[in-house]
Amino acid sequence: MIKLYWSPRSRSFTTLWLMEESGLPYERVLTDISTGAQKTPDYLRINPMGKVPALIDGDAALGEAAAICAYIADRYPETKLAPAVTDPRRARYLQWLFFSPGCIEPAIIQIFTKIEIPTSTAAWGSATQVFDVLEAALEKGPWILGEEFSAADVVIGAGLNFAVRLFKMVPSRPAFDAYLARCTARPAFQRAEKIAAG
Repeated sequence: MIKLYWSPRSRSFTTLWLMEESGLPYERVLTDISTGAQKTPDYLRINPMGKVPALIDGDAALGEAAAICAYIADRYPETKLAPAVTDPRRARYLQWLFFSPGCIEPAIIQIFTKIEIPTSTAAWGSATQVFDVLEAALEKGPWILGEEFSAADVVIGAGLNFAVRLFKMVPSRPAFDAYLARCTARPAFQRAEKIAAG
């Protein structure tokens, strides 16, 4: 059975939501990061970075929330959480799947720390550019790929939920509000919130 190592109030929410969307049976393994449970030798064999989330599926073990989402969507195509490899939408799906850890998270850090980084050297460009590009994509909706919900929506939606709705680190925009309303209305999102709340 799939085992998801997670902790409340962490990036684990992304993978909790993804697993709830998948409909696959899985076991949640609570990993208390406040006590350092993610730094034990046993856990470091699963995720050498000593972070949550992490996932074990048979002989496969991996960390990083977006990677876990990509793995589940590809390993279990019956979940319909990713376009097929031969589908032209696959290219944009992959772009958006990794947009959150590659662009949204660094942009949030830039906003939070007020660090000025030249756009020519920042891998994400600028925080303004990140959220302008995301806003333009979400205005087309209802989902990041159009009509079809995917694992990319889980990663983008979880990142925006954190940045806009929960911690108000990023100013709200109408397209973000509408998208988050669609995300938070999903039964799988609501189940993941209940799990995360304990």
